[in-house]
Amino acid sequence: MAAPVCRNARPVLPRWSALSTRFRGFSSRPARTPVRPVESADGTGGGLKAEDLAEKIRREKRDAAVEKKQQQQVPTSPLQERVRELKKLSGQLQQVHPNVLAKVLKQGLLFENENLIVVNKPYGVPMDGGPNVKNNIADILPTLAKMLGGMRAEPLHICHRLDKETTGAFVLAKSQGAAECIRKLLKTHQLERKYWAVTVGVPVPSEGVIDIPIVEKEIAGPQPHFKMALSPLYRLNEESDKMTRIRPAQGAQSAVTRYGVLSSTGNSALLEVQPVTGVKHQIRVHMAYGLGCQILGDHKYAHWNKLAPQKLPERMLQKLGLEQAKVRHLPLHLHLRQLILPGVEGQEEIRVICPLPKFFFGSLKKLKIKLPDKDKK
Repeated sequence: MAAPVCRNARPVLPRWSALSTRFRGFSSRPARTPVRPVESADGTGGGLKAEDLAEKIRREKRDAAVEKKQQQQVPTSPLQERVRELKKLSGQLQQVHPNVLAKVLKQGLLFENENLIVVNKPYGVPMDGGPNVKNNIADILPTLAKMLGGMRAEPLHICHRLDKETTGAFVLAKSQGAAECIRKLLKTHQLERKYWAVTVGVPVPSEGVIDIPIVEKEIAGPQPHFKMALSPLYRLNEESDKMTRIRPAQGAQSAVTRYGVLSSTGNSALLEVQPVTGVKHQIRVHMAYGLGCQILGDHKYAHWNKLAPQKLPERMLQKLGLEQAKVRHLPLHLHLRQLILPGVEGQEEIRVICPLPKFFFGSLKKLKIKLPDKDKK
């Protein structure tokens, strides 16, 4: 009887070893060229194999690429390191999440009571939003209020303003009533603000009061722009050598600034400046155009008819470790150092001192400008 046939059974194949023996001389791949050792330079034949040499070349290329990248990232001189730090400073807080900025302000808390808080404003952060502005103080106030007072905290209120490039103490009120009270103190000149500024040049006289109105003007030319400018009430009469009162420019505002030199060396100085009034860019304009001593890093008021980086004396560049081409990265050295709020309704006077930014302190050190003895901390 014939054996049953299974229609689905697979045919029995010869073992792989048998196939490999049977077709040993055949391959669908191109024959591989045998690897020959690369002779050494002295012809002894003891060199590397070709594949080892290829791997060595690839490794050298990788190492060269890594080294080049490191050279681009890591400064090779004190000058490059200084420029890298300044570039990083100018944009670091504009790139972070708003919650991160709120945490930075919380960490910079200088004073707090039931009515107000005083915070250290970092460099490069504007008070309000605008075109191409990602982060600003006003937008993160709700988050900051919750960080300080819990989820049910009342919104905070801005009481006065600092320029985007200005650092230092600023007041936030915990209620609308407290905000109005502080603004009234400012308007009546009872809230004292003492700024510190590093100047290019040493003012003469070393202390005084600048009482020159300020007006906003449009500057024509290749780079049309607006600037605050002096609007003097008097001019010198060439015939009699006497001062003649003139009509104030339309829109001019009264501006009064007290100043005094705290320390100086060579062609730079540390000033304490007190604005009595509160006109836009008042200190910067009075320093640059009233005293003839620009604030270090003030590129807006470095030139009257154009927008260009500040021009620094060669000796000052050497001390700062900068080249003139890199001065554009230099930040404004204007810091609101101290706030003095008078006692209200029997309360004690409030004095808040704000520590100097790292870049400000570093510039003083490089310029060899000594801090007053009472402020060496």
